Amino acid sequence: MLVVAVNRAAEDEGLRPGMTLADGRALVPDLNAQPFAPAEDAAALAGLADWCVRYSPWAAPGGAEGSGGGVWLDITGCAHLWGGEAALIADLVERVARAGYAARAAVADTPGAAWAWARFGDPAAPALPPGAQRDRLAPLPVAGLRLDAASQATLDGLGLRRIGDLYDLPRAAFGARLGAHTVRRLDQALGLVAEPIAPRRPVVPYRVVHHAAEPLVEPAGIAARLRELLDGLAARLLAERLGVRRLRLVACRSDASVAELVVGTHAASRDPAHLFRLFAEPLAGLDAGFGIETLTLAAEAVEPLAPAQRLLPQSGAARTGDAQGALELGQLFDTLEARLGPGRVRRLVPHASHIPERAVRRVAAAEATEDATWPADRPRPVRLLIHPEPIEAVAPVPDDPPVQFRRHRAAHRVARARGPERIAAEWWRDDMATRDYYGVEDARGRRFWLFRAGLYGGDETPRWFVHGLFA
Repeated sequence: MLVVAVNRAAEDEGLRPGMTLADGRALVPDLNAQPFAPAEDAAALAGLADWCVRYSPWAAPGGAEGSGGGVWLDITGCAHLWGGEAALIADLVERVARAGYAARAAVADTPGAAWAWARFGDPAAPALPPGAQRDRLAPLPVAGLRLDAASQATLDGLGLRRIGDLYDLPRAAFGARLGAHTVRRLDQALGLVAEPIAPRRPVVPYRVVHHAAEPLVEPAGIAARLRELLDGLAARLLAERLGVRRLRLVACRSDASVAELVVGTHAASRDPAHLFRLFAEPLAGLDAGFGIETLTLAAEAVEPLAPAQRLLPQSGAARTGDAQGALELGQLFDTLEARLGPGRVRRLVPHASHIPERAVRRVAAAEATEDATWPADRPRPVRLLIHPEPIEAVAPVPDDPPVQFRRHRAAHRVARARGPERIAAEWWRDDMATRDYYGVEDARGRRFWLFRAGLYGGDETPRWFVHGLFA
């Protein structure tokens, strides 16, 4: 068993990553050793990266291989909001320390230079001047290039212990002896080769942020700030004639943890009042912890939304199918889904099939579907049973409708009947017998949709079923 990481107290006692646990216990008999949990470490680092969006939306945990436990932040265009790079770093390190993390930070022109300076540079000067990475990195150890242990051992055996020792080496011989990986790491640190950083979450263009002067704890204060964010976002969307389909609210707490709320809409919307109602119920269950320092509202999905003329109040009959009625119906869907959960509100749409149970399908209320109409030439019951119920029926002639039938032990005498309507299985399927459907009305005025499965003269005796109920 090997030591993976040590804190400062263990480091002061002589423990180092890579040594055996037995050697560590020999140095410190009462050593407090915890099992290595990489999945939990990765989850904690990802949560810290999400919290760092308070400084920049371009945040990612770790980075390339060998980068160790850290967070990448691309603060291009963000530093001036904090009073400069040094002020941003000071605020970041202070807040992370209050959350219980020991951290060092650095800013440089390239990710590789920032990584090296954060770990081996001068903590008193965390921000490298533009274009200074070549001179500042020269005295640092080659470990600052994010090399594996074997590459570092090879360089040490050649007497190349500082990054500056690699600058003047012949590039061809350098790459042949030490490998392309080492050359690429050096070029990335010096800015000769680009090193893109993929943010943990997609960076959305429509995003508004509120930095609280004091941590927000009370639900009323959080709701008030959310209203302000929605108003600001709606103003931006209106200027560009856009509406939002999905919103994500990220709450960065004082302990460097994050809470998130996501809502969606049936159709594009930029009505702050409606969007706030969607957040109302999930916001009531938001755990503020020790207080929320930053609220970020991001429109993750937007669509064109032209201004619409609102209609004067009219009767419900006159408004059937108009734009205002569709808008109100969409807002109803949004409210129900916010309360019941995404995808829990569904609707029925026609499906191209003559088989009754296959002629309809359920889709999410907000799902866009092709325009389709229900068949008007074939009467269908208002209630279709999930599974046809077997019944006992009596018909005088094989193809005639039944004159009476028994369902749930109750006898029904048929007064009127319509049919038959013959429906057979699709030619590529053989999982259904041919059916003859009849619409019947009993002596008490109750109407049923019956069918006979199978034809007379075959190997099996036809059976009768009830498949639906008319109004």
